[in-house]
Amino acid sequence: MQRPVFTDEVLFTPETAAEVLRAVPAGAGVVCLFGHSATDRPFLMQTANLRRRLQRLLMPPEGQTKRLNLRDRIARIAWRETHSSLESLLLLHRAMAAVFGAVEARRKLRLRPPFTVRYAVENRFPRIYVTSHLRRRSLHTTFGPFASRLDADRYREAVENLFLIRRCFMELKPSPDDPGCIYGEMHKCLAPCQVRVTDEVYGAEAERVLRFLQTGGQSMVGELEAERDRESAEMLFEEAAAVHARLVGVKAVVAIPDRLVGALDGLRCLMVVPMKEGEEPRVQVFLFADGCLRGPEVVSLLGVRLAREQAEVGSSLFAQPMMLAAVPLDAVATGVPAAAADAGSAEERLLAAIGVLEEGAGTDDVAVLGDQLAMLRRWYYRPEKQREGGLFLQEKGSWAVRKIVRAAAKLLAPAVVPERETRPTPHPGRDDLRTAD
Repeated sequence: MQRPVFTDEVLFTPETAAEVLRAVPAGAGVVCLFGHSATDRPFLMQTANLRRRLQRLLMPPEGQTKRLNLRDRIARIAWRETHSSLESLLLLHRAMAAVFGAVEARRKLRLRPPFTVRYAVENRFPRIYVTSHLRRRSLHTTFGPFASRLDADRYREAVENLFLIRRCFMELKPSPDDPGCIYGEMHKCLAPCQVRVTDEVYGAEAERVLRFLQTGGQSMVGELEAERDRESAEMLFEEAAAVHARLVGVKAVVAIPDRLVGALDGLRCLMVVPMKEGEEPRVQVFLFADGCLRGPEVVSLLGVRLAREQAEVGSSLFAQPMMLAAVPLDAVATGVPAAAADAGSAEERLLAAIGVLEEGAGTDDVAVLGDQLAMLRRWYYRPEKQREGGLFLQEKGSWAVRKIVRAAAKLLAPAVVPERETRPTPHPGRDDLRTAD
């Protein structure tokens, strides 16, 4: 169900400015100022303190100042509080799309589709290349999102060095008289342009590339590990060492992309962001699925022992008797975590929130998909110390609920500040004592 963009709204006049602004909260949020006429362009913004920002814009100016003041142009104020930077970004995008339209919202927020690595399956001689242009029909062979074009190019080049597919971008017309390129001369390409191989041989090599991209490199890692073990079992240690050296190089390529990178049609991830306000420990849960960012849903972690407290008391049954709770057979049969069997457990609340988020509608519009991926990239690809919360991917088609709850509790745990080391004041030695004659 689509939530309203703004939850609060008041009428504004310059005479009642002080009274109206007292009702505005002092927290973070998104606010929209509407003029007296329907043709007036609304003023939309995101701020860390709603009341303070509106006081600067709507209260009488003090003396001569060049600061913007809109008190005589505004007739209505609408706002909504937010509790995280990701929620503010999503709400601001929704508000801009509702007020100005999707195209203007994209321009104002500078949302650009992220760079990806695409496997050109429609070509007679498939290749891989970097692009930021999304196509609905090729999302299953488009892998990303990457943080930048540099990262995508680095991964593409590393993958090409592992296989013998072509790197040229022109439309090939195979002929024995084709001059070819340097990669064919260096035996880094099967050179289909010079008819050195058949279409079937090149297609088999291209399929290996596609499997490598789809499995994150694990297909080739498994092949090399099996080959190395086979050579070792046959006492061919030199050959096994050569295969192991290749395996090390492949694992280095596998480690290049971030764990978020995958086929765009199957990208599903969960974002958990801590909420610092209030006495009750709570987190916001967002879901990226079917090309859309959904959320937030608020999940309470009340009753979850935080990581620091658990380290202090230990994990014994005496310290945590709830670990001995019985597990119904239905929970085991359905794969529900053991802690979720207890009514009101944090795992159960998280599963309920995920269920609500998964009911949201997806999108078939690649422009909308590009905007959603751009916002996901903007939140995720930033310095780890500046990023709020954590990201979790599905493991074998299911969510590791207990692992997510533990990570969320760790996010809410207060940072441990190391105590400053103090050294005792050295006692003066006998040689340091001076006595008067």
